[in-house]
Amino acid sequence: MKKYIIAFLALLSLPITGRAGDMKTNYEIATFAGGCFWCMQPVFDELEGVTETNVGYSGGDKDDANYEAVSNKETAHYEAIQIKFTPQKITYETLLEKFIRNIDPLDPLGQFADKGPQYKTAVFYHNNIQKQVAEKFFAEIESMKILDGEIQTEILPYKNYFPAEEYHQKYYKKNSVHYNAYKYGSGRVDRLKEIWGE
Repeated sequence: MKKYIIAFLALLSLPITGRAGDMKTNYEIATFAGGCFWCMQPVFDELEGVTETNVGYSGGDKDDANYEAVSNKETAHYEAIQIKFTPQKITYETLLEKFIRNIDPLDPLGQFADKGPQYKTAVFYHNNIQKQVAEKFFAEIESMKILDGEIQTEILPYKNYFPAEEYHQKYYKKNSVHYNAYKYGSGRVDRLKEIWGE
């Protein structure tokens, strides 16, 4: 069953009418919240067509955010990643497919060992096309009943984004030993295999 899920998601990532890419622009921005932002950055850094990634805080109701304030639940921000991509080389749908396969979309409380509002998952759309694409993408997955429950990931309008402190950027490269210990110790790897297969 898992191999059919992967094949189906690959089909969803193909270009469709009304995709987020605009041939008149050189790049676009996507913003996703996927739990601990350390683990989201390597997923997108490896993709052709992604020109830059930055981890930070998005969706809150304050005019600034930092790790301490977000961790203390003072700002209502999510840990997030912002992705700069070239739509002529990679579609918004492909980014969504990579995003959802690297989260537990069934968890309403956070991700893996990390619980709390800052670790909840969300797609922050920057325009109506991104909103429509995300809604269609999630609706298709739910209609196929390939998950053991309803998707809890929110689709929300983009409000703000504040880059995280420098030591958080590319953490998987700066501190690979601790990063890998966290990645496996949090239950992330096992849970993703359980949901999506190999």
